[in-house]
Amino acid sequence: MSDWFDQLFVHSAELFNLIATIVLILAGGMVLIKIGNASIKRFFDLRQRNGSEIQPRERTLIHLLESCARYGIYFIMAVTILDRFGVPVLAILSTAGVLGVGVAFGAQSLFKDVISGFFILLENQYSVGEFIGTQGVEGFVEQVTLRCTYLRDFAGQLHILPNGSIGTVTNHSRGSRRALVEVGVAYDSDMEQVVSVLERVCEETAAEVKDLLEEKPVVQGITALGDSAIVFRITAKAKALQQWAVEMTLRRRIQEAFQRESIEIPFPQRQVTMLEGKPKTHREAGYDRL
Repeated sequence: MSDWFDQLFVHSAELFNLIATIVLILAGGMVLIKIGNASIKRFFDLRQRNGSEIQPRERTLIHLLESCARYGIYFIMAVTILDRFGVPVLAILSTAGVLGVGVAFGAQSLFKDVISGFFILLENQYSVGEFIGTQGVEGFVEQVTLRCTYLRDFAGQLHILPNGSIGTVTNHSRGSRRALVEVGVAYDSDMEQVVSVLERVCEETAAEVKDLLEEKPVVQGITALGDSAIVFRITAKAKALQQWAVEMTLRRRIQEAFQRESIEIPFPQRQVTMLEGKPKTHREAGYDRL
């Protein structure tokens, strides 16, 4: 009987130690998860305090990082608990490592797209609704995922670009844009009158589209002496994606003002001279030479 109690005591002590170890592992894992979540949120809170507002996609990125950290800690906890139960963990890890290498070789492009998408989201290179150009395509960003970016161009076509193939990105939606208009006038025009009319057009345009401008239009002067025209240039600083509206307004007002002031906008012309008489044939032309 005493031997039976001794064995029960020994097994009970081992069971207690095993249960205590598992509880400590679980408690330590929960603490690590909370520390990881707090660190991730602290990182994005610092970005917000530095002037970058946390966007919805950055909140998605926060959840993604928290999930990755949580499942990583779960994996470590599971391996540690299995090791305490005497399961051959090294053999399982070796098998998982070989399978992981095989999967990695077979899905290189997928991993490349996911990693590139992660850094696109982290670095805030572009957001949904912004107008960008990349890989020879320009359009508005409709959706950004970890694997692909969806662009809708002006023709309405949807371009799906794998994030791993995206290199240089031109973001047209951030910062001011320059509006540029060039107009040609005839050589016999009064240059002082032309400049005066253009300056008046700039003032009128600035009043009409003031909500689209950061700096009002300015007449830069003569930029070219063409074959049939003297070219004047007007520039303005417009808000993002508003430069086209400013340019169209300038062109419309310039045409109206030139028409009012009888200032000619030259266009290519060709003069044709008609010769009287019947043209000579090759045989008649030969007789003349004789």
